[in-house]
Amino acid sequence: MTEATLTEDRATRVPAAVRADLELFLYEEAELLDQWRLHEWLELFTAGAHYLVPSTDRPDGDPSTDLFLVQDDRFLLEQRVNSMLTRAAHAEYPHSRTRRMVGNVRAWYVEEGHVRLRANFLVNRTRNGAVDTYIGTYRHVLEEAPESPLGYRFVERKAVLDLEHLRPHGKVSIIL
Repeated sequence: MTEATLTEDRATRVPAAVRADLELFLYEEAELLDQWRLHEWLELFTAGAHYLVPSTDRPDGDPSTDLFLVQDDRFLLEQRVNSMLTRAAHAEYPHSRTRRMVGNVRAWYVEEGHVRLRANFLVNRTRNGAVDTYIGTYRHVLEEAPESPLGYRFVERKAVLDLEHLRPHGKVSIIL
C-alpha cells in the first residue's frame, strides 16, 4: 500500500483515542529533545530503526539512491547522540536551546502493531544570539511497544524539511 493510498483510505485511519495517544507520544518526544535528554530519546527506537532527513531538493528521495542530510541506522544514531552530548561536538556545545511545535497529526494502520504517522513540525533553535527555524513534516512509522514508557517505538523517524535550502542556517546540527 502506498503512502498516497494511506492518506486517502479512511478505513485504515486510527481511532481518535489512538491518535490522542500518538499525539502525546510526539509531545513527550519533543520535550525529551528540547531538554537534551537524548539517551532517553534514543530508547524510543527499535533495534532496526532508521532516522532520516532527506535533502531539501529531494524531499521524497530514496535513501538507497539519493543523498540525505541524515541517514542513520540505530547504531549510527547512538553514535550521533553520544557525540552531541560531548564538548567535541562544537556545533552544539554549549547546547542550542530549542522549542518544538507539533501539530496536524494524522495516523493510519500499516499492519498489525504498526502505525504510519504524519505531523507538521516547527523547530526554533537559538544559539549565539541567532534564531534558526526549521519547518517540515514528520513521516514516521511506529510500532506498538507496551513495555516502552510512551507505548510506541520508532521503526522509521523521518523529518522532511519544507525549506528550499538551509540558508541562513547552513546545517542541521540538532535532531529535528
